[in-house]
Amino acid sequence: MTPLPLFGDSSASAQLGPLERKVLQAVWARGSATVREVREDGTIWQTYPTIMTTMDRLFKKGLLDRVPDGRAFRYSARYTPQELERVAAETGIRQLLGSEHASLHLSYLVEAVSTQSVKLLDELQSLVERQRAQLNKGEEQ
Repeated sequence: MTPLPLFGDSSASAQLGPLERKVLQAVWARGSATVREVREDGTIWQTYPTIMTTMDRLFKKGLLDRVPDGRAFRYSARYTPQELERVAAETGIRQLLGSEHASLHLSYLVEAVSTQSVKLLDELQSLVERQRAQLNKGEEQ
């Protein structure tokens, strides 16, 4: 899967504000929506121009697609919530591992996982072993 444009770098623009998240959730819930439909939904109380600006910003960030719909645009999500969550997690982890204290960050991760459950720690170990086997297999070829 190709990286999502929003999270392609580690810039501050990769962060979504609370209104941007609400608008994305409204579009995900409907499948597609115009600014008016999001406004009339009743879950977002901002003005029409504020929602319009937010949806345009999400379009420019590459998170929404849009097509003309009369005198307005109909927006649809370019990515699923799961895809955005995955990429956000990967971006954060890559930033931590890119620092000079990567080993320390890994120890924090293992500590955090172990406080959740032994089963989760076993899953992490299994994932590491599986990845190591794939890497070793690639080196042999």
